Amino acid sequence: MNAVTVSPKYQVVIPLEIRKRMGIAPGQKMRVIAYGDHIMLFAEQPMKTYRGICPGIDTDVPREDDRV
Repeated sequence: MNAVTVSPKYQVVIPLEIRKRMGIAPGQKMRVIAYGDHIMLFAEQPMKTYRGICPGIDTDVPREDDRV
């Protein structure tokens, strides 16, 4: 298990092993969530990375008539 130290500016460094495994790059945005007594970090991904994750899904959605 990796441990980090909080700096006087409340910053932490994500260990290299974790950065490589998760593909985290400098400048990448992270979501921070407090859950009970835990802190979770989630790397934000651009929307285009989600394209094609649900092959075969029906994308035809009935819409309300815009003409009023």
